[in-house]
This record gives sequence, structure tokens and C-alpha cells, in this order.
Amino acid sequence: MSNRTIGIIILILIIITGVFAFINREMVKDNREAHENAEIIIKGGGSETKLNFEDIANLGEEEFTAILDTSDSDPKEHSYTGIPLVNIIEKAGINIEDKKQIIVKGIDGYTIALSSKEVMDKDNVYLVYKLNGKFLKGKEEGGSGPYQIIVRKDEFSQRWCKFVVEMEVK
Repeated sequence: MSNRTIGIIILILIIITGVFAFINREMVKDNREAHENAEIIIKGGGSETKLNFEDIANLGEEEFTAILDTSDSDPKEHSYTGIPLVNIIEKAGINIEDKKQIIVKGIDGYTIALSSKEVMDKDNVYLVYKLNGKFLKGKEEGGSGPYQIIVRKDEFSQRWCKFVVEMEVK
């Protein structure tokens, strides 16, 4: 392959990357603002809803324990405070009974997929904002908040999502 061909391929890739960055800049801006303002964006059924901390905290706050098991630490039980995820989705006016999955996105790009069945499962999926009685710190402060998804029945904590800013119900 000649240097000219390689140069053309690199130029095309740069242009494609620029186009995608331009297209996604509004979404990134909205998500960053939501993260900074402790808001959650919920999409589904052709609508988009933003909930702030006050909206969320009034949806049936619960305290529970869950075991955090990471690759660099032994399993340890912690106390969390949060809201069942199904309550938040219902507050946004979305019925998940006829949906298949909920996609949860963190500000860092980490994304998890939850089935509607596991979200509706009592005492399983929570949006939390307190750990051991203290509010979760943001990413900039070395925390995992302001919101984090905890899947209590996930034995190895593999599908927990930090820095939650957006959910999409499909």
C-alpha cells in the first residue's frame, strides 16, 4: 500500500470522527449538564423527561444493603439509599411492562442493559444517591455519583453503573 493511499485512509477516518463528534456534541453537552445538576434524562415512548434530585428523592426512598465485589477488593457489604428504578421510570410516564430493556448510561460512557423483568423484580434494581448514609460524590471528587445503579441480585457487581445521567426504555 502506498503512502498516498494510507494518507487518504487516515484523512477519511479523521473526517468521519469529526462528523460523529459534531453530531454527538449536543448529547454530550446535555449529559454533562445533567450530571452537574444531579438530573437524570429518561427517554422512552417518544418522550424525554428530566428529573432532578427533588423529583427522585420523593419517589419512595429506601435503605438497603448490597455486597460490592470488585476485582481489586474483597466482597464487602455496604448500606445504600435510593429509589427502585421502576418508580423513576413510572414517574417519567413510561410503562415498562410491554418493553424489553432499559439502557442505562453513565457520564463516563459506561452503559448497561437491564431487562424490564429484572427492573420490575422487587428489591433488585435501584438508583442510589447515598452510600453508608453519605451522598455519593461526583466523578470529579473521586466518587461514583451523584447517582449509581445497583443491581442487588448481581452477585459480582458487574452490572452496576456509576455516574448515571441517562436511561432509555426500549
